[in-house]
Amino acid sequence: MDFGMFFEFQLPRPWAVEDEQTLFQNALEWAELGEQAGIGYAWAQEHHFLEEYSHSSAPEVFLAAVSQRTRTMRLGHGVNLMPPAYNHPARVAERIATLDLVSNGRVEWGTGESSSRLEMEGFGVNYLEKRAMWAEATRECTRMLAAQPYPGFSGEYFSMPARNIVPKPVQRPHPPMWLACTSRETVKLAARLGLGALTFSFMDGDEAAFWVKEYYDTFRTECRPIGQVVNPNIAMLAGVMIDEDEDEAVRRGLLGQQFFKWALAYYFRFGTHVPGGSELWNEFRKADVEPMAGIAAVGSPRRVREHLLQLEKAGVDQVIMLQQAGNYKHEHICQSLSLLGSQVLPEFLDRNEERKRAKREELAPYIEKAMEHVVPVEAARPEPVEAYPVLWKRLGVDAEQWGARRSLDAAQTWRLNVGGGQV
Repeated sequence: MDFGMFFEFQLPRPWAVEDEQTLFQNALEWAELGEQAGIGYAWAQEHHFLEEYSHSSAPEVFLAAVSQRTRTMRLGHGVNLMPPAYNHPARVAERIATLDLVSNGRVEWGTGESSSRLEMEGFGVNYLEKRAMWAEATRECTRMLAAQPYPGFSGEYFSMPARNIVPKPVQRPHPPMWLACTSRETVKLAARLGLGALTFSFMDGDEAAFWVKEYYDTFRTECRPIGQVVNPNIAMLAGVMIDEDEDEAVRRGLLGQQFFKWALAYYFRFGTHVPGGSELWNEFRKADVEPMAGIAAVGSPRRVREHLLQLEKAGVDQVIMLQQAGNYKHEHICQSLSLLGSQVLPEFLDRNEERKRAKREELAPYIEKAMEHVVPVEAARPEPVEAYPVLWKRLGVDAEQWGARRSLDAAQTWRLNVGGGQV
């Protein structure tokens, strides 16, 4: 079983001026400690405007920094928001490829459609069409990474002419792909499309086993890849805080895990938020929060090991650790990661390579069958694109007069907006 760590960048109020800087600098240290502990993946979420719950709005920047502080750790977008109003597909392709280059081929490309009203309306994304937007943009983005040149596209949610997207990633035709999954429906969708399933949910062993079986049954029988390669994997979340003393681990860790779950529901299900005005941590402390005993891996090394054994037995491919949540202290996170590496993970890592080998052998015929359904990128013969002066000359336009007219238009616009007091 592989292990990852999840960077949500939670920051409960009240905030001091330097708190965000401190949080991000501490997170880079956690990534280093995580790699030393045997954690193989760093997952950073893309969220916008979700104060206190997630200050991770530019994960590719953070992951690029992680790539220079680590040697082997895989760098996971957990996830890229794919509706074009968030990120134009060509810009996603460029950033994914660039991160893959600076990290020497360590990118894991998670994708998602987004769900919160606060985010979607902030960017003008239609809630009812977000999955269709995700599908169109994700499919075309894989083609942009694979094609030389990309033949162009005229779609419902974005269009662009033929262009050669550069740079290209180290991992060809594109890095391994994942889908954010919050329900059985999306887990099966990931399997049908040949994507890894990022299930950011806390589960016990029995529930996890059911989701794993459903994912792989669907992959074996229904896979029609959305990308150019497949990535059959299923990952699940486990909140973690470890201390030699069981009671101390719970005291340090349980409240933060409860806040993570409560704040997620606040933004996505029941909350009424005032941007810049609501105080989630205070509201959470007043709320009647249901207990989470037995769900999060919070406790002594022995208890955490037992929880991870359940998930390993269930067939989970990767456990993503939520090592920072709520008001966790930096020193407690560092101690927890150290104990994780010294007392919990070694036995799982020892078994991992053999488990992966057996999985590759078992899935090989199903992967081969799925790859028969990959739609190759068609050959393209783009039209030449002239620089503007060349175009003007061909059309018989006086370039000097055109330039003067453009300058006049710009000056008039400036006078109207700035001189008129509208800016």
